[in-house]
Amino acid sequence: MTARIQYLDRVIAQPDFWNNPTLAYETLQEIEYFIFYKHQQYQRWCSILEDIKAALELLELSDDEELWQEAQTNLIQLQQELETAEIRQLLSDPHDEKAALLTITAEVDNADSHYWAYMLLQMYWRWGKSHNYQVDVVEISEGNEGGIKYATLEITASYAYGYLKSETGTHQLQQISPFDVTNSLRTSLTSVEFIPILDESIEWKILEKDLQITRWQCNSRNINRSETWVKVVHIPLGISIFCNQERNQMQNKEKALAILKSKLLAMSTTGYAYALAQNVEQIDQIQPRQIKPLSNKLIREYILHPYTRVKNLRTNVETTVTTEVLDGKINLFIKAYLQQLNHTTSVSTEALDNFK
Repeated sequence: MTARIQYLDRVIAQPDFWNNPTLAYETLQEIEYFIFYKHQQYQRWCSILEDIKAALELLELSDDEELWQEAQTNLIQLQQELETAEIRQLLSDPHDEKAALLTITAEVDNADSHYWAYMLLQMYWRWGKSHNYQVDVVEISEGNEGGIKYATLEITASYAYGYLKSETGTHQLQQISPFDVTNSLRTSLTSVEFIPILDESIEWKILEKDLQITRWQCNSRNINRSETWVKVVHIPLGISIFCNQERNQMQNKEKALAILKSKLLAMSTTGYAYALAQNVEQIDQIQPRQIKPLSNKLIREYILHPYTRVKNLRTNVETTVTTEVLDGKINLFIKAYLQQLNHTTSVSTEALDNFK
């Protein structure tokens, strides 16, 4: 941290520093982040550590169960915060610091797949809450026998996308089906997609001719919140966004358009290699049949029977503590992926393969 501040100080000292106002502003923002946020964070860790040391000294004199529990809680909290800070050091992409939009889709329309999609929804919900992130349901479609067919979550926090981009892909579950009286072993697939949520600084508009907007038509003054839905379809690519979580149709429309905008930008970013290969200059020229989502790639296996194991197929990191993983403790997979990503110096062959 000290070395980075010293480097930024040398940048400011350059005579042409103010020639580029945008770069100057970004540099000053980074300095503010290091001086204020990082310093406060460091002071907080020192304070927690001192509390733990004081508690241990007191516990040597007397056996106090309440004090012991407090020390354990502080230690777990400190470990989690240090782990999060360590992972953040691996984030360098411009989109990493943005909030994230999560879409979960059951690959097959049956009870087992719907249940698996719901389990993943809970896993990411718990991960977000354990990091004190705001997690909101944007759209959800329930299965006929429980579970969900698909759902969209908005995770609002700095660096949410950077942490969770590693989770994009297909997740496979192997377990004894709770819906089969014969107790047969079933395999279920669910696709997971994380994209960064754009902010208002991105000056890019979707052409009105490319949009089809459908609203619930109301002929009564008695309006329920569920009846304020808005559906937005991007006609060229066939992307559909349904939003009914806001208080009125205007808010639902704005939310749906913001989600669509984020999806389109994410598509044009991840599909860049493909667009170049096909000589496609505008995203509207890309046809739906030409798009191969990144979420189609199998990235992780969850085995609950005949033994327990969760394995990431890209990094080979695995654990047998499946209950903890499904409870939202997925940082070991996130960290391993980001470490692998940071050690890659050439163009990612995976990104190219997805758009061939």
